[in-house]
Amino acid sequence: MRIKKNDKIKVIAGKDLGKEGKVIHVLKDLGKVVVEKINIVKKHTRPKKEGEKGQRVEIPSPIDVSNVMLVCPKCSKTTRVEYDIAEGGKNRVCKKCKKEM
Repeated sequence: MRIKKNDKIKVIAGKDLGKEGKVIHVLKDLGKVVVEKINIVKKHTRPKKEGEKGQRVEIPSPIDVSNVMLVCPKCSKTTRVEYDIAEGGKNRVCKKCKKEM
């Protein structure tokens, strides 16, 4: 998977089309990512103690990787990722500006 935790992404399909956010969690086996403030769902919680009220909590739910695109930190454009194999290992490189991410 080419997207990692703390990457900045932009949504290219779905109900949050055009929004940008930071990746909180990557679900590699499912091919999904959790992004802050994107794909928000409301979860109803029960009261834990007597006298406490139940509430609705808004949490971000996973979004498919095919619906997001990485934003290059250098040129600030949405881009695909290519890999540059060097002595130190594999490095992610922006396809548009050719700079390392």
